[in-house]
Amino acid sequence: MHIRRLAPSDAEAFQSLRLEGLREAPAAFTASFEEESALPLSEIERRLLPVPGRHCFGAFDGAALVATARVERDSSAKQSHRAHIRGVYVALSHRGQGVARRLLAHCLQCAASLHGVSHVNLAVTAGNAPAQRLYESMGFKAWGCEPAALVVGGVLYDEIPMSMQLAPARAGA
Repeated sequence: MHIRRLAPSDAEAFQSLRLEGLREAPAAFTASFEEESALPLSEIERRLLPVPGRHCFGAFDGAALVATARVERDSSAKQSHRAHIRGVYVALSHRGQGVARRLLAHCLQCAASLHGVSHVNLAVTAGNAPAQRLYESMGFKAWGCEPAALVVGGVLYDEIPMSMQLAPARAGA
């Protein structure tokens, strides 16, 4: 298993895995299968272009993309100390093998490498206990509940925002 930043050349594999996630876990994402499946491959390629403060990572089993996650830094001066982890998904075939933990650890290292970032946020759909337990085990703390954050198929889903403070930089480091 290896993890690397995705590139436009990964667009087809990324789109395929993303659509699997949107089909299998529609309440876990703000995007919908219908919206994303209508996007041309050129738009996916554009989204995977290197942009400062936005990193999309993939976990690969050999040549196969099996998990994805994004790190996005807030761009405003007053919020640039924050980064967000979004779009975490592990293929059904690779669940329970520690892939998500390794990918999240990579995302946290990326966030910590962004100058001035001291906090990382993410959100999990209420009721997704395995994901919430994983995030908590990595140091994230839930700090509230956004009622009715998503509507999927006419059903309302709450969202649990979570945050963690990165270890402060050591003097001289």
